Amino acid sequence: MILGAVLAGGQSSRFGSDKALAALGGQTLLARAVASLETQCDVVIVVGRGDMPDRPRAGMGPLGGINAALDYAASHGFSDVLTCGVDCGGLGADARAELSPAPAYVADQPVIGLWPASAAPTLDAFLATDAKHSMRAFAAMIGARPVTLSAKTANINTREDLAFAQEQHDGL
Repeated sequence: MILGAVLAGGQSSRFGSDKALAALGGQTLLARAVASLETQCDVVIVVGRGDMPDRPRAGMGPLGGINAALDYAASHGFSDVLTCGVDCGGLGADARAELSPAPAYVADQPVIGLWPASAAPTLDAFLATDAKHSMRAFAAMIGARPVTLSAKTANINTREDLAFAQEQHDGL
């Protein structure tokens, strides 16, 4: 079984407000991310808000969200976790297939990835060190492959990024 995890625990400091609630194409970014994972995963969770906090604590960036999702997956019988940031505008329908087999991540947006649940203890241990906690360092540690997806995903960090994504959406 595949768990989908939307990483939504960021502070949105460059955006100026909670970007998960910003609208693109008539839907919030959070709703778009969840909907894109629901078509490719057995269950979808939202990490970093509400009932699923980052692990081991908030403020650790995307790895804290991925760690929470991997821990949940490992303890609930999921083999892999497909992750995306709330700010990606949603994934293309073939993202999971293009990232298979795990571990793999999107080369220009490493928070989008397919991670084996079995990597949970490795990420837990990595986050307990004083080493630089980067997505690419974790990916290298578990032998993840960089992948270029056929469908381009947005990376919405500012209001200008959202306006550009909206223009692209309206042009479809």
